[in-house]
Amino acid sequence: MKHLWSPWRMEYIENHIGEPGCVFCRVQEEKDSPDNLVVHRDVHVFVMLNRYPYTTGHLMVIPYRHEADLAALSPETRAEMMELTTQAIEVLREIYHPQAFNVGMNLGAAAGAGIAAHLHMHIVPRWSGDTNFMSTLADTRVLPESLEVTYERIREAWK
Repeated sequence: MKHLWSPWRMEYIENHIGEPGCVFCRVQEEKDSPDNLVVHRDVHVFVMLNRYPYTTGHLMVIPYRHEADLAALSPETRAEMMELTTQAIEVLREIYHPQAFNVGMNLGAAAGAGIAAHLHMHIVPRWSGDTNFMSTLADTRVLPESLEVTYERIREAWK
């Protein structure tokens, strides 16, 4: 996928290419910040912005446990994933007033999971006429605000 050049993208790529291990496991050890995009933490699950979002506010709900199989998670973890998914939708409604949402998981590489070994739930706000078609037609994504601004807005609203 082609992306427009930006200093934050180049810095991220230069500092993270070739890092061993799972990005979702690594960010668990870091302090929440615009660098790791973690906006909320709970007991079994955390929420972070997608670094390469389809739309502004594209969040992911991720269990701390490194697991690819949903059935292998505890019932408490699965319940917390759904609760934080619900909270994420409410936070995004408050901030961005989307008309709809895509919510779901890609379980396995064949299903489109970019990080198949560590399952995660996507919450993607949607608007009629949004530019999601740009990814398909032009291999480009269009976002009206930077990830740093989105991070600050969502983190503040979650409080």
